[in-house]
Amino acid sequence: MSITPLMPVYPRSPVRPVRGEGAYLYGENGEKYLDFASGIAVNILGHSHPHLTKAIQDQAATLVHVSNMYGSPQGEALAQRICDNSFADTVFFTNSGAEAVECAIKTARRYHHANGAPERKKLITFSAAFHGRTMATISAAGSEKMIDGFEPILPGFETVEFDNLDAAEAAIDDKTAGFLVEPIQGEGGIRPASQEFMQGLRELCDANGLMLVLDEVQCGYGRTGTYFAHEQYGIEPDILAAAKGIGGGFPLGACLATEEAASGMVIGTHGSTYGGGPLAMAAGQAVLDVILEEGFFDHVKAMGERLRQALEQMIPNHDHLFKGVRGRGLMLGIEMKIDSKPLVPYLRARGILTVAAANNVLRVLPPLNIEESHITEFVEGLSNAVREFEVPVE
Repeated sequence: MSITPLMPVYPRSPVRPVRGEGAYLYGENGEKYLDFASGIAVNILGHSHPHLTKAIQDQAATLVHVSNMYGSPQGEALAQRICDNSFADTVFFTNSGAEAVECAIKTARRYHHANGAPERKKLITFSAAFHGRTMATISAAGSEKMIDGFEPILPGFETVEFDNLDAAEAAIDDKTAGFLVEPIQGEGGIRPASQEFMQGLRELCDANGLMLVLDEVQCGYGRTGTYFAHEQYGIEPDILAAAKGIGGGFPLGACLATEEAASGMVIGTHGSTYGGGPLAMAAGQAVLDVILEEGFFDHVKAMGERLRQALEQMIPNHDHLFKGVRGRGLMLGIEMKIDSKPLVPYLRARGILTVAAANNVLRVLPPLNIEESHITEFVEGLSNAVREFEVPVE
């Protein structure tokens, strides 16, 4: 038998973590890594955060799982807390970001179905997007790489150029249900949408009775310095998908919606065996306990600005490799003059964890509770490492 016990769909690196503490991961042979990837924006409180760990331990000793056929005091409490601190009136809990986006898609379509326009099924999506790996989410993104071998893709999506408001408006027709967009693209290269674009999408939705659906799986939950990234654009969505940081490392996602947007989501229209289980709810509450503390988001903004400044000061020393820095808060990308992918394993071998993105971008996604010492360690380590980095010959 040549196939591995774990289905070989990941190009797994030699990094084999067995323990984490704060901003660091440790390998099975004691190797130490500064983790500025955070499980791709998941471990927003770092590793082994004492409050999160205790909440999970206490809940595991009390009740791990019950069916959603029963009442959920744990789910009701977390949903209410999220609603109290966001635009939303109601929440559906999932196990992942892809599931949250799936629920968001269904919610948008079901809204029109329930309001007498069942033909309005099409969601306008945007180039270079990433919404997950399910059939609906790869169909929504329209990426040839992700679709390859999985055709036929699902109908009901039309992809236009990201940050192009004219293209978005031109795609509206009598079958349009709304827009599905990341305010800041993650996999697409840490690309923040412009103020004009996001404001324009909101206005187009209001004028045409459409749903504005935001995918904040990566850019939400404090990553950019506010609870959700859309707050920085001065707009509110109708529906929003959240995940990654929401559980601080515990599998958890959520679809948030206004009462109006969720008007079609009645009994029997959606469900999940594990979504909203007591253990996940305990993790979600613990994360909110920390990030909703006074000053937490200010800390994210301050550390984000400090990290950006340090990187911008470093770049002229390596201008044969780096072009600039983009992003918001602690969701930053270093634009490179070459393919960013070979640099990621090179840095791993030197104890620094990052992750690549499209458009030759090196993603920098540290825990949100990092301190200046971590930033200094990262930038100095990065600078020292690339002094010996040999640009691959094409």
